Amino acid sequence: MAAGNYDVKDISLAGVGKQRIEWAFREMPVIGLIGKRFETEKPLKGVRISGCLHITTETANLGLALKAGGANVVLCASNPLSTQDDVAAALVDYGIPTFAIKGEDDKTYYKHISAALEHKPNITIDDGADLVTQLHTKRSDLLKDVIGGSEETTTGVIRLRAMYKAGQLKYPLVAVNDADTKHLFDNRYGTGQSTIDGITRATNILWAGKKVVVCGYGWTGRGVTMRARGLGAHVIVIEVEPVRALEAVMEGYQVMPLIEAAKIGDIFITVTGDKNVIDKAHFEVMKDGAILANSGHFNSEINIPVLEKMSKSKRTIRNYVEEYALKDGRSLYLLGEGRLINLAAAEGHPASVMDMSFANQALCMEYLVKNRGKLEIKVHNVPEEIDKEVARLKLHAMGVAIDTLTAEQRKYLSSWEEGT
Repeated sequence: MAAGNYDVKDISLAGVGKQRIEWAFREMPVIGLIGKRFETEKPLKGVRISGCLHITTETANLGLALKAGGANVVLCASNPLSTQDDVAAALVDYGIPTFAIKGEDDKTYYKHISAALEHKPNITIDDGADLVTQLHTKRSDLLKDVIGGSEETTTGVIRLRAMYKAGQLKYPLVAVNDADTKHLFDNRYGTGQSTIDGITRATNILWAGKKVVVCGYGWTGRGVTMRARGLGAHVIVIEVEPVRALEAVMEGYQVMPLIEAAKIGDIFITVTGDKNVIDKAHFEVMKDGAILANSGHFNSEINIPVLEKMSKSKRTIRNYVEEYALKDGRSLYLLGEGRLINLAAAEGHPASVMDMSFANQALCMEYLVKNRGKLEIKVHNVPEEIDKEVARLKLHAMGVAIDTLTAEQRKYLSSWEEGT
């Protein structure tokens, strides 16, 4: 059993990972409560789960909760730069095979996904839909054993819905990303804070007074803009959806086309999940010294191949910062190879936020097992009762009490007759 190239006898590496996993667990009371119930009830007994997720302390606590529920869990990395090596080693020591090495190349990345699929999963957990895609295209022979799966991210859900629309989806999947207790908190507060954290760690910039261009005003974009403005930055929003653009204007942000913002921006952050958002035309007019970062899922939002062609040289000027010297004398700075900067240069979402996201994942695993063979093959929403249960547990863990409706109030809200 190996985590990438780690030896489980390396107690120092695994030991550090375990300590960090325990620290994160202190901020994950909901997954703790679910794990405690799972340990007693064993709702996942004998179920084989393959997960392609960021190998972090928070993911480790999800894996341990699923294992407590009786599942046989195998994990691989969903991003080459997000893996925490000590956590991967600790997971192996806990009895969860983990295939991940920080900085692994593309060949190794897909080799690790294949290794996770060799587990012959009954359930998949994905972060970006790479594992599901590989299962459908490269290992379709394993589909017969799969009863369902879940997806963690906006980008992954988009891919899965495209698969369903094309008639290619072969088993039911739950869009965990779309749960209110996931995207309203994880994307906005988690990615918002950790993106700013990652860029700060990589560059040590002062945000106050900087012109920060945020491409995309979904829940992640809302979080990033809020944090950047809170640090004193002048924030410019780029959007293609008119309602979102209008909302950004109403929130006090400047909204304009990217080609105009490219001329004045100091820092550019992409959070759209799309391809080539920042492209050649934008590179051509950027200021000398502009900083480029991505917090969307894949490293395709910034057109790096074009940037390479426009450059006469490239060098790593500090950890996670590559200087592209353009042929016209300007320099642009790409952070974290264009990959998720909040995970490449920082530690991703705070554990408290991931607590809710992974609580949804754990409960959806239980839901898929309970409804084996009953769910239509499509992308399902997280059941409302699961979403509300996660919120209830989180409030309870925070020591927050709320009111409940009286029988009279419930009757009034459910009636159409005036005065009843």
